[in-house]
Amino acid sequence: MTGISLELRSAVPPYEQIRSQISSLIAVGSLAPGSKLPTVRSLAADLGIAAGTVARAYKELEAAGLIESRRRNGTVVLGPAPAAGGFGSRGPGDTPTAEVLAAVDRLAAATRKAGLDAEAVIGLLRGRLK
Repeated sequence: MTGISLELRSAVPPYEQIRSQISSLIAVGSLAPGSKLPTVRSLAADLGIAAGTVARAYKELEAAGLIESRRRNGTVVLGPAPAAGGFGSRGPGDTPTAEVLAAVDRLAAATRKAGLDAEAVIGLLRGRLK
C-alpha cells in the first residue's frame, strides 16, 4: 500500500499515524470500498514497526466502520464513514482535485513534523473553513 509513512520522532503515536493516514486515504477515495489492505505483519515489516502497532490501528479503523477483517479474504475497505455535513457521502462534485490532495498531504506532513494532535488540526481547519 502506498502513501503510509511514519514520523517516529512525532508526539503522535505510530498506530494513530497509521489509523489517520488510512482513514484519510479512504475518505478521499484513494482506497476504494473492497480494496484489500496489507496484512498486519506485512505492513509492520514495511514500516519497520511491531505488528501490534498495526493491529491496533486496524482495530480502531474496524471499530469506526471503515474496514473489516475477513478470515479468508484479509482486511478490506468498507468505505468512508458518514460524517456530519455529508463528508462521508460524497456527490459527483465532491471529488478532491490533485491540488487539494497535495495541499492536504502538505498539511499532514507539517502536522506530523510539529507533533500536533490530529483532532486539534481538524479543529483549526474547521475554523478556517467557516
